Amino acid sequence: MSLLKSATFSFALVVSLSHLAMAVDSPNLGQPVSEADLAAWDISIGPDGKGLPAGQGTIAQGEVVYAAKCQACHGEKGAGRPNDALVGGFDTLAGDKPAVKTVGSYWPYPTTFFDYVRRAMPWNEPKSLTNDEVYAVAAYVFSLNGLIKPDAVMNAQTLPQVQMPNRDGFVTFPRTAKID
Repeated sequence: MSLLKSATFSFALVVSLSHLAMAVDSPNLGQPVSEADLAAWDISIGPDGKGLPAGQGTIAQGEVVYAAKCQACHGEKGAGRPNDALVGGFDTLAGDKPAVKTVGSYWPYPTTFFDYVRRAMPWNEPKSLTNDEVYAVAAYVFSLNGLIKPDAVMNAQTLPQVQMPNRDGFVTFPRTAKID
């Protein structure tokens, strides 16, 4: 009998609370997003480099930033451990299951690497690197993979020109295409 009373009470409580929830017009959470708030997150960069910010960085500057903010997770000179390796893996993508996916072996565009680092790194402080730091880290990682000359400077003009070894390994999805 007490189980039936308990179930009846629980049902009555749920019905009462749902009526109360329906009586409230809205949850009154948050506030409208301002154009300035939205602009801070509207930082997408496509394969062509459109949207790259002002700034620049060298390999030497990137080595300093990498040592301070990236090496603990990606190892000395991008060798990996505890997280992903950023260097090596060349000629390991043949077959159904690519063996080693690194910046040098897998990433198709230098701009998407820049975009990812800018948004997500370092993992404990995403979006904390300045544009100059991101350009510098990109220059350093590209250099470790032998993709740029030792005197290269990365900026909005030079970064999209870096030729990634796997640039032809992906199919571009046109954003105007309709999906059925």
